[in-house]
Amino acid sequence: MTDDKDVLRDVWFGRIPTCFTLYQDEITEREAEPYYLLLPRISYLTLVTDKVKKHFQKVMRQEEVSEIWFEYEGTPLKWHYPIGLLFDLHASNTALPWSITVHFKNFPEKDLLHCHSKDVIEAHFMACIKEADALKHKSQVINEMQKKDHKQLWMGLQNDKFEQFWAINRKLMEYPPEDNGFRYIPFRIYQTTTERPFIQKLFRPIASGGQLHTLGDLLKDVCPSAITPE
Repeated sequence: MTDDKDVLRDVWFGRIPTCFTLYQDEITEREAEPYYLLLPRISYLTLVTDKVKKHFQKVMRQEEVSEIWFEYEGTPLKWHYPIGLLFDLHASNTALPWSITVHFKNFPEKDLLHCHSKDVIEAHFMACIKEADALKHKSQVINEMQKKDHKQLWMGLQNDKFEQFWAINRKLMEYPPEDNGFRYIPFRIYQTTTERPFIQKLFRPIASGGQLHTLGDLLKDVCPSAITPE
């Protein structure tokens, strides 16, 4: 995987054209123009929040501005989900640009976690990386890294720097030649149902008979409804 640089680049540079529109009930001193961005699929909404906030605060009274949050067609968008995941869950069948509504009031406490700084999303991101490495390498790779390596991984994502990110991330995606793949494949299958938003369980990359498992094998095991008989 780490040698397939063209594929990695295509995934990294996936973008979603997006139109941010201020909620109609927000109080403004003049009409708020929409704000357009190409959002990286692998990033987080909280990493573009500053740009969006700066655009709309130009037309708002300062006393009317509190914690910013986003929604799509009535659904609050979870900041700890990657942007591409949010689009696929809620808007994959919609025409582009993706239309996101911006709010500065009435934060939906029951639906969203608060995110007061980028430190919060960085901590969430690194927790996911550590969880994945625990499944793949018993945490050996991530624990052998220095703090500056962790920081470079995060800054590469935050600043949309492919080379900076993959210089560190490739270590997490490799395994010794004598090993037959990772211990387990870290994955989550997200669903639109609220009862169980995602599926996650232990899954080995190689079957007991020695054959390599495929994505189809994983889906048949953990989400058989996703596989049609044909």
